[in-house]
Amino acid sequence: MSVLINDRDGKQQDVVVGYDDPKQYKIDTETNHTYFGCIVGRYANRIKNGSFELDGVRYDITKNENHDTQTLHGGVIGYDQRPWTVVNHTENSITFSLLDTCFEGFPGEVITYATLSETPIMLSHHIYWNLNGFKKPNVLEDTTLQLPLSKRFIKIDSSAIPTGELVDTATAFGGALDFTQPKLIGKDIASAKNCGANCTGYDNAFIIDRPNSESDWTSSPETMAVVLRMASRTTGISMQVTTNQKAVQIYSCNNQNGTIPVKKSQTNRNKMEGGHEYVDVINKYGCIVIEKEDWIDGISNPEWGQNPYQIYSPETGPAVNWATFTFGNI
Repeated sequence: MSVLINDRDGKQQDVVVGYDDPKQYKIDTETNHTYFGCIVGRYANRIKNGSFELDGVRYDITKNENHDTQTLHGGVIGYDQRPWTVVNHTENSITFSLLDTCFEGFPGEVITYATLSETPIMLSHHIYWNLNGFKKPNVLEDTTLQLPLSKRFIKIDSSAIPTGELVDTATAFGGALDFTQPKLIGKDIASAKNCGANCTGYDNAFIIDRPNSESDWTSSPETMAVVLRMASRTTGISMQVTTNQKAVQIYSCNNQNGTIPVKKSQTNRNKMEGGHEYVDVINKYGCIVIEKEDWIDGISNPEWGQNPYQIYSPETGPAVNWATFTFGNI
């Protein structure tokens, strides 16, 4: 998987983490399970205790995180490991379909355009971004991030499960999670202490508070809100994300430790260019994951009022997750 974008000098840069050999993605799911570039589901992010209740019925689903005490990204075999069917493709688009026959203990059969019974659905895309093309050891002093509509985030406990608290970004942790204005990712990261046990960095769901005139979850792509801007000082590559979703998870690759190599195609490109330092492994803070989704574990926190955006049935509207990535230069 690659995303090739021209930098400020007109040179193509591959700005995503992944593997040159497609077979390596299958190996990854059996070893590191990094979720590089995949669709995660049926329910993205975490579910407390791997269980939830619908209409008085308790459902226990497979647990695959924190010593098998909670569920992450849909369970042991989530949508990232399922075979999707190509329904249609053109020069600039491709459509996939997946039939989910009660995978991992979730109720109801789901296909990408229909569900046969009431069930929670929350999908997200899990691309790891590096806009400097691995010309720097990490993104801390290179990449700026802005979340213009996110003045609140969902606080989590040591297991990365929401506590139920919705916290102001401006006041918590000395403002370390306040990205309403552009700032370097590394500027306040030393104070970012709400990403799980013994963790420093970002792994947080930022709430998208749209003005009343902006779009909501039912809107068409033409009326989506700009929820994120990111740019690299090294390459000049910028990225803007618009979506109809109600939250965006930011993960600063806190758990990367240099054991996974950068794609050879990326290191070879950097060697040929010269004039820059570069790395051939993915270091801690060496990338950024952006997940557009709803409020994480909303099904365990009914007081948030998110069920209309997470619970779907044949009687409801469809689950629609729109996102657009726009690239440019600074």
